[in-house]
Amino acid sequence: MESLFSGVLYWLVDHPAISHYEWKQGQTFGSSPAFVAAAVTAYLLTALFLRRSGDLRPLSSAVLRRITAAHNAFLCLLSLAMATGCSLAVLRQVPAGDWSWVVCFPAGRTPPRGPTFFWAHVAYFSKILEFADTLLILLSGPRGARRLTFLHMYHHSVVVVTSYLGLATSQTMLPVGVVTNAAVHVVMYAYYLLSGLGHRPPWKRAVTECQIAQFVFAFVVSGLMLYYHFTGSGCSGIWSWCFNAVFVASLLALFLNFHNANYHPKNKEP
Repeated sequence: MESLFSGVLYWLVDHPAISHYEWKQGQTFGSSPAFVAAAVTAYLLTALFLRRSGDLRPLSSAVLRRITAAHNAFLCLLSLAMATGCSLAVLRQVPAGDWSWVVCFPAGRTPPRGPTFFWAHVAYFSKILEFADTLLILLSGPRGARRLTFLHMYHHSVVVVTSYLGLATSQTMLPVGVVTNAAVHVVMYAYYLLSGLGHRPPWKRAVTECQIAQFVFAFVVSGLMLYYHFTGSGCSGIWSWCFNAVFVASLLALFLNFHNANYHPKNKEP
């Protein structure tokens, strides 16, 4: 068991490519505003084109199901690796037992380097991979287009921007966001995978409730972060955090509305 843990720790934290990782603005792949703008614009234009194309189905249903299953399986496993890797990275990188670092990177003293930021970079690129969620839905035909909501498109578009800003500004609370979001996505993509294979689990509602719990947890922990920020020397990337907080608040409102519309018991007329 000890050797297994040592192996996991090496491949997820101590490997030189991970432990020596450093985000260099404008040099690291994907580290420019132009890259983010191009990725989000391409996503929205492609989705708009596919939606307006009507019954565009270049792939057979069987092939599309296999591609969707592979996509969901890959993102489920990647999310598990991110949640585990970032958790272990925090344990390795937290300075001298100062656990406030987990929720408050010291302002001006936290360059985006090391294993925690490596996994934040992986999370950033995973959000671009998640664009395929939308494309696979639209390629399933008119029924898929009807399933596509504003919440889905808004969420997928803006989360890429917030992920980029988190790295570019060494945003405080970054490891909390990566671990909780990745953990929720393990549950979500496991559900999608099993459903696509014809074994629809009975916990569809739990997927939405896990996402809502994630947002609520983020605000609870943010209270602790703000305490450290205003009573100490400040937390890194606070303006980026403010932008992300507004985004999370909007998602919470939209997810609560979605939950209420789909799962709230309706009063039946006698």
